[in-house]
Amino acid sequence: MSQVELAVEQLKLSFEGDPWHGPPLMDILKDIDATKAAARPINTAHSIWELVLHIAAWENVMIRRLHGEALQLSDAENFGRIDQVNESNWKQAVENLRDTHAKLIDEVAALPEARLKERVPGKPYDILFMLSGAVQHVAYHGGQIALLKKAQP
Repeated sequence: MSQVELAVEQLKLSFEGDPWHGPPLMDILKDIDATKAAARPINTAHSIWELVLHIAAWENVMIRRLHGEALQLSDAENFGRIDQVNESNWKQAVENLRDTHAKLIDEVAALPEARLKERVPGKPYDILFMLSGAVQHVAYHGGQIALLKKAQP
């Protein structure tokens, strides 16, 4: 298996496969409605909804970095903004996450192996390191979301 294939496999596993660390992100999100997604059972923590927006935002950043952009998110972009709490908007946020993740996988799958050693624009690390971070990012925030679910009635 090439490193590109391994990166794609790991991205898929953390999102909706059978990862070593526990349930994948999409399984964790399955039974969450808009009210639970927007709730703050820990008032100093982000909501589940904000974490979903955050993961999607950073996966979009990675896609753009793969296309040569050197960028960083603003504070406002980092965790997004929830304009109105309703099921339609929540489902749209989850679907956007799913679409962004699928696009990231497509972009990574199309990479020539040699690109993995290229430096990420504006960063001191290479593309392979960034992609490993993408997998870790999903696992980390998936764990947070699981705990936020448990903290709710």
